[in-house]
This record gives sequence, structure tokens and C-alpha cells, in this order.
Amino acid sequence: MKTKADIGLIGLAVMGENLVLNMERNGFTVAVYNRTVEKVDKFINGRGKEKRFIGAHSIEEFIASLERPRKVMMLVKAGQPVDDFIELLLPHLEAGDIIIDGGNSHFPDSIRRTKYVESKGFLFIGTGVSGGEEGALLGPSIMPGGSADAWPHVKKIFQAISAKVEDGTPCCDWVGDDGAGHFVKMVHNGIEYGDMQLISEAYNLMKNLLGMDADEMYQVLKEWNDGDLDSYLIEITRDILGYKDEDGGPLVEKILDSAGQKGTGKWTGIEALNLGIPLTLIGESVFARCLSSLKEERVEASKILSGPVPHFNGDKSLFIDDIKSALYASKIVSYAQGYTLMREAAKEYDWKLNYGGIALLWRGGCIIRSVFLSKIKDAFDENPELPNLLLDPFFKEKVEAAQAGWRRVVSTALTNGIPVPAFTTALNYFDGYRSAQLPANMLQAQRDYFGAHTYERVDKPRGEFFHTNWTGRGGDTSSSTYNV
Repeated sequence: MKTKADIGLIGLAVMGENLVLNMERNGFTVAVYNRTVEKVDKFINGRGKEKRFIGAHSIEEFIASLERPRKVMMLVKAGQPVDDFIELLLPHLEAGDIIIDGGNSHFPDSIRRTKYVESKGFLFIGTGVSGGEEGALLGPSIMPGGSADAWPHVKKIFQAISAKVEDGTPCCDWVGDDGAGHFVKMVHNGIEYGDMQLISEAYNLMKNLLGMDADEMYQVLKEWNDGDLDSYLIEITRDILGYKDEDGGPLVEKILDSAGQKGTGKWTGIEALNLGIPLTLIGESVFARCLSSLKEERVEASKILSGPVPHFNGDKSLFIDDIKSALYASKIVSYAQGYTLMREAAKEYDWKLNYGGIALLWRGGCIIRSVFLSKIKDAFDENPELPNLLLDPFFKEKVEAAQAGWRRVVSTALTNGIPVPAFTTALNYFDGYRSAQLPANMLQAQRDYFGAHTYERVDKPRGEFFHTNWTGRGGDTSSSTYNV
């Protein structure tokens, strides 16, 4: 075995342990360290026994075991622990050494850390890693960004351990400067929130409107996974529906309907608000989780508030097809919104993002992997300046074909009192985006009336602003014009 390691990893929790096993399986010698050093010994004598690992019991020993330029990857809890480890590492590094944050860090932290680490003479990578425990072990999607000079030194390792698409292309490539990698991972997670909410709404309609049992829904999801909706999340939803508890009943029906979250969906929504991008579907998906967490309050409300009793007397099989259409069309809207957010962020933070390449990064290994993503790559390969996925010929055709069923699903759900916030907001976005005229003229009139915020006129050039003395009691002074 080599006396020096190709790369070192700090943090032997689930993701870290599986990722280093992946690295070792692909021919690399890996140094491992954990603040609780007992975990190092347990790993070296357990899953890592007789493999190319070097265990370290101190930061000094860990750094000394690495080949130069040293590549130190951290998989620790996001936030202060990352900063703490950076401070522990810095005194032991030499010029050109690389610190890699592979956790779920917020992208502004990666922007800050890149500048800070570079100011000390070192290099920094903030990389998104998606795919969960299985992905870490067998091949995740990896989204690195930060100090561009670091990429040639880690490229071989990262691309070797990443997931691969059908032709062997790795689901890993350089994303961009400073926080770009973690930004793209954040958007990935936001889209993941949306996909999960959409599938849950489809499940809710089949269960509580059509009266289908878990076995029937299993067959539907199995069929969907063989077509346009083929994806990891559809696949695991199928498996969840087929999983039986000890009494032979479906386990999913015994799980409390209160969803948790770690914050990445919230970050995505907040950044969309900061940049003025209508990321409505992901926002609704976050709020749906928040509403679900009010379990006890909802139970009490259900005893007081009334609504329609769900009743369906149509053709069940045709309505299942409609649900599929609604799910597919809403999914297109979710990704369209996510890509619009990335495009605006690229302008704001001066990143050069490859949108087709990002779709390829997500094509395998990650939670949102699906055949659908290859069509997104095709769209941006055909037109790198595409402003919105809905305008691509393929997605335009798909949405228009799904539109009638999508509308039937939303209207039927609302009539029957079944909440479908993600399906509904996706349709509202579609209708708003395709509208040449929206009622924002009234909004601007209201703003000018009470706050002298001015307005533009349809019979004047864009960029000219006007104020009206609506009551006759105001003056000619107007508020400064700005957009947030």
C-alpha cells in the first residue's frame, strides 16, 4: 500500500464512510479522520479492513499522510463546524493545498470561504454531493465549484467515483467559481422538494379521490416508471407502496403525515425572492411541508371546518392518465423555474454556468435523476440561451399535450376539496407565463395611488415613468423607482 494518501476525508458518518469506500474501490488510497477518533479505528478494523486506508488520530497525523498538493475533503455538518475545521487545517497546510467542503453548505458560505481560504494561499472547493448513502457508495452526482485552479488536481478522483450515464460520461464536472457548486446543489434540492410534493399529490388523489389501495397504486407507479416519468423518485415511490408492514398491510399508511426538512428547499425559495424569480412550485412544496407539520392543529381543525366530501363517478383509468399528465407537465414547470433561477444567479454572481452540463450532472447518481433530464440537456445544447424550458419545442409540445388532463385534475381536486398546491401553482405559473397581459397594471396604479411609486404607460417607451395626482390633494413629487 502507498505510504501517502491520494486524498483525505474528515467525517466518518454515513456519507463519509460510503464515499471513501467508493474512492478506495476506484483505486485511490484514502486517509480518514474523525473528531471522535474511535470511529476511525472502528472503520479501519471494520468496513475498511485490509483496504487502502490510512487512519489518523490527529489533524497533524492526518495532514502528514497526504500527498501534495494535499486534498482534504470534509463531510461534516454544515455551518460553524465547517469553519471550525478550516481553522484547524490552515496552520498545517502549504501553498497550493486544497480544502474541499462536500457537505450541504449554503452557497453564500462557500463564496465567503473561497475568498478566505484563497487569501491564505490555499485553494477551496465547495461541492454538492447528491445521491444519499447508496449514491455515495456506488456513484453520486458531484457538483464542484470554487477555486478553478483546484479542479485539475481533484478531477480524476471526482469523476472516477461519480455516477456515469449510459455512454460512460461522469455525472461530475466543474460548475463554476466560488459558491456555484453549492448553488447548483441547492437548486437540485429545491427541485427535489417539488418532485416529491408532486408525486405525493398524485398519491393523495389516487388514494382519497379514486379510492385506490396500495397494491393498485403500486401497479400504476410501476407503469409510469417505464415511460416518460422514469425516475429514481417514481421508482422508490413504487417500492414504498409495495412494502408491507409486519401485519401484511402497507407500511406507508402507518407513517405519520408530518414531513421534515433540512432547509435547502427554504434556501432555494429565499434566493428566488432575493433575485425576483417566480419559483412558485418549490415555494409551495416547502409550505406544504410546513403545513403538514401542524399535525395536531390540523386534527382539531378537521373537527371544526367542513368542506366537500370527495366523490368520483368518472372513468378511473382515464383520470389516472390525467394525473400522469398533470404530474409530467408540473414537473416541466418546476425544472423551468429552477433553471430560470440559475440563469439569474449566474448574472448576479458572475458565474458561467453550463445549463446542459448541469442536466447531465443530475442525469445519474442523484435523487432527481430521471430520463427527463436528457431532454433538458438536449434543449440547452440546441439553444444555450434558452430563456425558459417551456419555450423549447420538445417541452412546449409535451405541456400542450398534457394541458387538458392537467386542468381536469386541478379542477376536480379543488371541487372535491383535495389540496393539490403544487399541481395548482404550476398551472397558474404556466397560465401567467403565457399571458401577454396580466393585471399588474392595476397593481401599479394602486402603488402609485397610495405611495406615488409611479408607473409606465403602454403608449409610451419602456423606461419612462409617470405619476398621477389621483385625489387632487397630492403634489407632483413621486417616490424613487426601483425593483426588488
